[in-house]
Amino acid sequence: MNRIIYKEGSDKLLYICISFTLIYVVMKKIIIAIDGVSSTGKSTMAKDLARELGYTYIDTGAMYRAVTLYSLQHGFFTSGGIDEQKLQDAMNDIDISFRFNPETGRPDTYLNGVKVEKEIRGMEVANRVSPIAALGFVRRAMVAKQQEMGKAKGIVMDGRDIGTVVFPDAELKIYVTASPEVRAQRRLDELKAKGEVASFEEVLENVKTRDHIDMTRVESPLRKADDALELDNSHLTIAEQKAWLLEQYEKVVTSD
Repeated sequence: MNRIIYKEGSDKLLYICISFTLIYVVMKKIIIAIDGVSSTGKSTMAKDLARELGYTYIDTGAMYRAVTLYSLQHGFFTSGGIDEQKLQDAMNDIDISFRFNPETGRPDTYLNGVKVEKEIRGMEVANRVSPIAALGFVRRAMVAKQQEMGKAKGIVMDGRDIGTVVFPDAELKIYVTASPEVRAQRRLDELKAKGEVASFEEVLENVKTRDHIDMTRVESPLRKADDALELDNSHLTIAEQKAWLLEQYEKVVTSD
């Protein structure tokens, strides 16, 4: 489709073919799925990549965090765990949306019309989100919403099962990983920057616990898709990550 045959005296034809090729590359939109373990900076890299490409960014982790926050607000967590029936009955009352914030250049998360970006990033939600995300009816509801969001393509979506369940046919799949210790320190720095108090040991335990729950749950366990590219960013700078991601993107959109 992108081959150009040049013959003497056919300069106009060559120009037209080149122009068509460039237009095709620019207009070709794909789905970029970024999966991986917690606290690897998936959301940050996905947001930056989407902004660079002019794509829509969808933070699926924020969606599960919003459901968790709703459950906390409505007393669905009990001494025995989660009142699954109450949460299931309430799923139709949970509306999650994203609105672009011009001050940050990134989308904020809204729960039933209320901005909850700060609330869903705290340790209280972080410590409870994995059990919520492991519930089959929660995952099915979120996956359906995510698939609807991605119908038009031109999106970057990050989470735990984007390349394996939500969009198994995504044109570009990335699986991000890093050592638990590196991830714990990153998470601790993030919490401190927000004025929250936590110890390294507490955060490290949270990271390891979330990994175990995410990888062993029955519904959509975290795993690397067979055709995903693995990115270990333990010792990479943000600039190095960005350059690598753009390189992979360009390979996909310029291929036949």
